[in-house]
Amino acid sequence: MTAKQSGFSGAGRCVVGITGPTGSGKTTLGERLAKHFGPRCVIISEDRYYKDLSHLPAAERESVNFDHPDALDWDALVRDLKALKAGRPVDAPVHDFRSHTRRAQAERLEPAPLVIVEGILLLHAPGVREELDLKLYLDVAPDIRFIRRLQRDIRDRGRTVDSVVKQYIETVRPMYEKFIRPMAVFADIVLDTSLPVDVEPIARRVREVMARSR
Repeated sequence: MTAKQSGFSGAGRCVVGITGPTGSGKTTLGERLAKHFGPRCVIISEDRYYKDLSHLPAAERESVNFDHPDALDWDALVRDLKALKAGRPVDAPVHDFRSHTRRAQAERLEPAPLVIVEGILLLHAPGVREELDLKLYLDVAPDIRFIRRLQRDIRDRGRTVDSVVKQYIETVRPMYEKFIRPMAVFADIVLDTSLPVDVEPIARRVREVMARSR
């Protein structure tokens, strides 16, 4: 795929932020955008920047509210976004969801004309918002949110049904009401992802933003 075919010919750099509640399809939309634009794109997840809890006993790690903004290392995320935007590679942290610790080996991410960053609390931090050239907020019906969360946590994170339900009631839903839903006011585009989303209008908006940044 050539630069012209992937939409990058003569374009500047662009950082797109995708946020919204659990199960709203942030990762899926990010991957679809990345596929649309080809190899000159890098995806970075907010989940990488959970604080390392290796200093806590395992039982205490399980009780941490991971849907609260304080669970994240915002300074590190802002630092890495600035570096990628400036054309510098970063050694991004890797979070282990089973142990709630940060792995010793970081992952090298190379800069690209398009940087896609996604996460549930992305628009909460002013420093992160300042680095985003286009901000997307994804919303979805509550029952679909829960079902998608349940399926993902059991399939990918080794969780039990009871633990997922308990966490959803005690932290996920309250944090959505308190922190996540209010972030929609900062978004440039709000999408309902209960039904399939057409990625082409979003890609067109990305190309427009990149053209202005040349």
